[in-house]
Amino acid sequence: MTHSHVSRRTFLSLSGFAALSACASSGTEDGKSLVTSGFISGYGPIFDSGYTLPGIPTQYLQGVNRRITGTYLGEQAPGTIDVDPYAKFLYFVRSGAESVRFPIGVGRAGRAFSGNGAIQLKRKWPGWTPTRNMLRSEPEVYGPFARGIPGGRRSPLGARALYLYKGGRDTYFRIHGTNDLESIGNSGSAGCIRMFNQDIIALYDIVPLGTPVHVRSEAESLRVDPENFGRGVELPPRTVDPDRIYSAEAIANDPPPIFDDPRDGMPANSGNVPL
Repeated sequence: MTHSHVSRRTFLSLSGFAALSACASSGTEDGKSLVTSGFISGYGPIFDSGYTLPGIPTQYLQGVNRRITGTYLGEQAPGTIDVDPYAKFLYFVRSGAESVRFPIGVGRAGRAFSGNGAIQLKRKWPGWTPTRNMLRSEPEVYGPFARGIPGGRRSPLGARALYLYKGGRDTYFRIHGTNDLESIGNSGSAGCIRMFNQDIIALYDIVPLGTPVHVRSEAESLRVDPENFGRGVELPPRTVDPDRIYSAEAIANDPPPIFDDPRDGMPANSGNVPL
């Protein structure tokens, strides 16, 4: 569940992404919307790297649970990604009224890290392998995927992933896409920071490697955005069947997996590609 109001403590002036698109368009270029009629602007279907992503139904975009631009009133400098795992928002901070706020879903790993790091890896359509801890703690959920899932529409990391490093070391903190639309604005038992695929593609395109990331602590979230603190509900462990989102024919015709980094497609239980 989401709040229906917007916090004026962190976003003062809002614009864009608020109305249903009134026009229809088509295209075949990577990252271009296909048919936008009937979808909230920015959330229509997208053709990307040989994959067609469906649009996001408006039921998942109610209230504050959508991408907006405005004046950031938080505590981080322009050029920073500011993540609030308690209010379920991610900000890309810019000067003036050009900052962008995205709704996020947060897993256990996303609540275990706070402080500063930097984006040192960016991947399109990354593959995924459950960690040893995930297999041990929830074998009924992750056991069937122990050998890993290649990059594509079935991957739990979605269309893009950003990898957070600190002091030159991988923190295993990921910002990534998801097929689990209900998880956005809520908390889950596993994973880091999830975004709608349309949102992670937008974020991926505007943040360069080396972008600093700040993850708010519980105390900081309460101080900066008390109105949205604790937004959402806790969801049970689960996986999402892509066949409910994409047709079996579409998945069967997926292009070859894209491996931007040698760690994509690593052997199962490597622990190097957690959610």
